[in-house]
Amino acid sequence: MTLVVSLLILWFASHVPADAPTAAIKVDQVGYQPSAPKLAMVAGAGRGRFIVRRASDDKTMFEGTLPAPVADPDSGDRVSVADFSALHATGTFYLDVPSVGRSWPFTIAPRTFARTWYLAMRGFYGQRCNTAVDLGREFPGYKHAACHLNGAYHASSGRDGKTPASGGWHDAGDFGRYVVNSGISTGTLLWMWELYQPRLTGVSLDIPESNNHTPDVLDEVRWNLEWMLSMQDEDGGVWHKQTSERFPAFVMPEADTTVSYVIGTGAAPFKSSCATADFAAVMAIAGRVYRRYDASFATRTQRVAANAWRWLEANPNVTFKNPNGVVTGEYGDNDCRDERLWAAAELWRTTRDATYDQYVLAHAREFLNTLRPTEPPSWAHVAPLALWTYALDGRGDKELTATIRQDALNAAQQVVQRTALHAYHISLTSDDYIWGSNSVAANYGMQLLIANSLQPDPAFVDAARENLHYLLGRNTFSLSWVTQVGANPFRHPHHRPSGADHNAEPWPGLLSGGPNKSRQDDVLQRLPADTPPARMYVDEQASYASNEIAINWNAPLVFLLAGVDEP
Repeated sequence: MTLVVSLLILWFASHVPADAPTAAIKVDQVGYQPSAPKLAMVAGAGRGRFIVRRASDDKTMFEGTLPAPVADPDSGDRVSVADFSALHATGTFYLDVPSVGRSWPFTIAPRTFARTWYLAMRGFYGQRCNTAVDLGREFPGYKHAACHLNGAYHASSGRDGKTPASGGWHDAGDFGRYVVNSGISTGTLLWMWELYQPRLTGVSLDIPESNNHTPDVLDEVRWNLEWMLSMQDEDGGVWHKQTSERFPAFVMPEADTTVSYVIGTGAAPFKSSCATADFAAVMAIAGRVYRRYDASFATRTQRVAANAWRWLEANPNVTFKNPNGVVTGEYGDNDCRDERLWAAAELWRTTRDATYDQYVLAHAREFLNTLRPTEPPSWAHVAPLALWTYALDGRGDKELTATIRQDALNAAQQVVQRTALHAYHISLTSDDYIWGSNSVAANYGMQLLIANSLQPDPAFVDAARENLHYLLGRNTFSLSWVTQVGANPFRHPHHRPSGADHNAEPWPGLLSGGPNKSRQDDVLQRLPADTPPARMYVDEQASYASNEIAINWNAPLVFLLAGVDEP
């Protein structure tokens, strides 16, 4: 009898999962699409079995064998890949790995990322400035009153007096608004609309404008466009940012009563070329996107984009540095040529004016080396956006279009190959664990999806989706890096509303910056000196260098979510 009991105990120990999920098993906590590849990573396991069980009744739905583990030097992990791609059943499941434990739950379903897209896109509504915000019945208590209504021109702007309240999104965990970061964020969202409009047209974001005749995505983007429009001077130039002189304390937006200044370069012409060029590019895109819904607004944005271009012709590289007494985000960039190229490409695509095409033809080849398998676009490096939009349009110079297209496809194919060889099946290199590394992963996804738009290839979409899996839990921490998404999301972002309100959880739908090997805050400096780059992350509010949120990180996330979603 004793032997039988012992055998039964051993059997149950190896077949019945522990009550609590283990971080050793890394899954996308949102889920997988029925026809897509489905991989999970298991750390600390040798060769052996894994089981996919249905969460409702623990029924075995799939069994597989783990291969030998592979080392990931960036995290220090040795992981085995549990491949259950052959499982097409829909529902909620978990992985059971004998001797390791059970995973967090996940779903297999069509459009499994739709809810995450909704939350991440609605995250922009939560960042609105100059107005009261209320996330409604689903998120009671997530609200703030109208904020930052006390606006004025800073001495560095070349103007004085008050500025009207004009909208816009809080840029990140602070309450500043920055044209260059708004530029790439808003441009990414407008591109998402252009490429995936059929998937997004009828989606409600439950925002105040939801019952009008404009799709909600474009209503939300317009909130930020209106602020950007207010940042253009009469001469066509655009001021760099609107912030207080110092970062505010961790208070709710309406409790920050410091003056919100329009800040310039401190000397004539007071506006910056990078901001003006980003503005021109985004307004040119808006000129074609909004034409169907509000022709007068589209005409206005197209006109101000042309005015910005004329200012750039006279002021091609006026750079920005914080003036004395201002210590908020600088977003400084010493070379505005890539921003000007983006502006020219978008203006040409919208207007067909030969002036802009000639500029692209004269300068595009200087930037072909930016179409590479590393360093995807970021706020300071927008040349790929210029080249991609020219090729996506397809009606420009045939030789240049073909060159851009081939270079973009070659780079994407190399990203696919690197992703397949990575222990975690992600596109990140060791050098990519920088401030905002999670946005780098999302931007690799965007790069792959743009390549897929140039020449459809399932491998591009699959590799893009692998980066999304990383962001949603299939990483060394087994952590979903989107607030209130998944069973084990990060919970302490460097985000003032999340830190200052009385809610138990942070504001939903916000992407963490992620691992940052540069140790740029006190929290990261406390980590051991030999911490691998992919583990240079702490889920603490004080870790602004690894756990802040930002609109230019959420933007490629929502692009990626829309692009891999099933139509």
